[in-house]
Amino acid sequence: MTRPDQATSGGGWTRTEILKAAVGGGVAVAGATVIGVRSGSSASASQPSSATDAQILNFFLLLERVQQGFYRQALAASRLNGELRDFAQTVAGQERAHVAFLARRLGARAQPGPKSNFGPAFKSDASFRRTAIDLEEATIAAYIGQGANLTTPTMAAIAPLVSVEARQVAWIRDIAGENPAPRAADPARTASDVLGELRSKGYIE
Repeated sequence: MTRPDQATSGGGWTRTEILKAAVGGGVAVAGATVIGVRSGSSASASQPSSATDAQILNFFLLLERVQQGFYRQALAASRLNGELRDFAQTVAGQERAHVAFLARRLGARAQPGPKSNFGPAFKSDASFRRTAIDLEEATIAAYIGQGANLTTPTMAAIAPLVSVEARQVAWIRDIAGENPAPRAADPARTASDVLGELRSKGYIE
């Protein structure tokens, strides 16, 4: 099983070939991303623009901040051991980097992070694994759902983040004894659908 911190920058938007986006300085986005065009929130109802980029990147920033908070709290709880702790430590650093990257790109347009509550997620190894899988799957689906609505330069900039997120969920699914690549391509989800799930589970308030 390839760990996210050991992965190269290649791949695809599918889990089997995680991201093959950078081609000669441009971007070739896989079909799974194109499915998400105009299928999301109000951000996806307009043509790609700087304003649309900011709206979508703030959505991604929210998701990355939720994940960052989850892994930070999981490590602070000091209940993880072995490969689960290795996973949490590795992914926590990657999520911090994702948050920093998106915040820098947004600059003054970056919105504050949400309040999160993951209490039950840290009761057992199984609950931690399930929550991690849910968060990672939701984040990947959100990137796929909104990625094609970004301008080309911004799409190219965020493509490596999707590659890392896909490797993260493959790793935690493998730890959980689940198929690391259950589908040939990940489905797209709308922003409202993803946010609704996170709210219903108490991950954002």
